[in-house]
Amino acid sequence: MDASSAYQDTLPLSSDALLTQMEDWGLAYRLHTHVPLRTVEDAKAVEDQFKVPGENALRVKNLYLRDKKKRNYLVTLEQSREIDLKALGAELGLGNLSFGSADRLLQNLGIRPGAVSPLAMINGVQNGVRFFMDAAAQQAEVIYMHPLVNDRTVALTRTDMMAFFDRIGCEITWLP
Repeated sequence: MDASSAYQDTLPLSSDALLTQMEDWGLAYRLHTHVPLRTVEDAKAVEDQFKVPGENALRVKNLYLRDKKKRNYLVTLEQSREIDLKALGAELGLGNLSFGSADRLLQNLGIRPGAVSPLAMINGVQNGVRFFMDAAAQQAEVIYMHPLVNDRTVALTRTDMMAFFDRIGCEITWLP
């Protein structure tokens, strides 16, 4: 099964339900639909259609990781930022990190590979997933991310993104 909106009804929380919840909370977003994006390269190929002249935007990539103690982490970074998992684990005091399986991703974040997103913390918080985010988000006006499926992208202002995390009780650890 792929990570597109065609299969969103098989997720614990559908993309449509997430967007409705965000609207109910008064969070504004711009929704873009596109071909399924599985990689940063895929995203870069279509991002011109979302660009707003003069907008200070952050486009992200997301890593679902686990440590040897089977603790789960979501790490959201600027999409072009290089990352060394060994160095990241050491820097954060987490030890060796590895990618979590597709089954665990669905179990802990309620999403499929290709749709990993900070918005998945709506499921991750209740499952004990720790969230780390690139400090570049603190400077961006708008952050682009998937709403639990990979054929949609939402643009959220930093203020509305932070309000989302407050609403779901998600603590952010900022990565320099």
